[in-house]
Amino acid sequence: MATEETPQTTNVLHIDGATLEGGGQLVRNAIAFSALLARPLSISNIRANRKQKGLKAQHAAGIKLVADICNAETKGVQQNSESVTFIPHTPKPGHYVADPGTAGSTTLLLQIAFPCLLFSPATPSETDSGESHLTLRGGTNAIAAPQIDYTIHVFFPFIRRHFNIDPHIYVKRRGYYPKGGGEVTVIVPHASGPLLALNLTSRGAVTAVRGRAYVAGSLPMRLVNLMVDAAKAQIISSGINKKLIDIEAVKEDESTAIGNGSGIILWAETEEGCIIAGSAIGVRGTNASLIGKEAAEDLVSNLAHGGCVDEYMQDQMIIFMALAKGKSTVATGPLSLHTKTAIWLAEKLTSAKFQTEEKPGTGRTIITCEGIGLESPSHAESN
Repeated sequence: MATEETPQTTNVLHIDGATLEGGGQLVRNAIAFSALLARPLSISNIRANRKQKGLKAQHAAGIKLVADICNAETKGVQQNSESVTFIPHTPKPGHYVADPGTAGSTTLLLQIAFPCLLFSPATPSETDSGESHLTLRGGTNAIAAPQIDYTIHVFFPFIRRHFNIDPHIYVKRRGYYPKGGGEVTVIVPHASGPLLALNLTSRGAVTAVRGRAYVAGSLPMRLVNLMVDAAKAQIISSGINKKLIDIEAVKEDESTAIGNGSGIILWAETEEGCIIAGSAIGVRGTNASLIGKEAAEDLVSNLAHGGCVDEYMQDQMIIFMALAKGKSTVATGPLSLHTKTAIWLAEKLTSAKFQTEEKPGTGRTIITCEGIGLESPSHAESN
């Protein structure tokens, strides 16, 4: 069981949480690497670049979740804390629960825990595959975080296709700001060996554009139709054939959704198996048509640079490129600050080496990485 006490601080690596993007992503990736590599670390100046500095409830819940997974000694893991010390042990597969008690994003809780459980050692006390179960509570469709639908339709398909790992996610209940109250269950399999290196440089033509537009609570269905119509018009104006577009319109069932919420996620599928997304969340006082148009503009912008991943996958894949065995090469759009931060942190905490090459006049970037080939520790090593 994880403990909140004064940890032994010998050989602790210090991370300045104000570096580059300086937000919660830096904290999540740093803690995940710490657990995966058994690397003690401390983080100061947490979220120093934000108006409200320090850990939010969601960030603290994520760190506590990983601390449970690897039986870590910790200090400073509470809301508003601007410094954390994290002394990990070997991650263990099992059943884990995280609940920030707010509408904090379930997908961000997944981001910090998923790599750790993926590389936890299989043990005789678990299933033969060593799979773990996560119960994550909070917001499922939140601003400034991937929607749960992104995980379902983009992130997990990416993991399955490129790493031969088959995670599953079940949405028991959707939760919206400010109430939260959503709940998802994630089954994380055990990686039986190192991840394969990525080679994604050819995208191919768009073969389909799919999507999901929704309202929940007391919001009327007409808002969904406005979002869908506006999104379709914007996509068609970009040159994509309307016959390729299929956007599901949903009124969430009151029994499986808490609070009022609305939004839309779109994803384009290509000849080479790439999935590129765009999304938007409904905001009170904003016309639903503008929400649909915003999501479509996001999608079209992510398609315009010709890369094989969108800006959201761009930074999320960095930790997996660093952990994979061999040289990965991925074509993306312009590097986001989140991606630059993820690369900086991966190189600081591991021996992985990244290179980036921008293609002049195209907006296209090639990211290469020589990964470390991480493997799960053996059962014997974990005792």
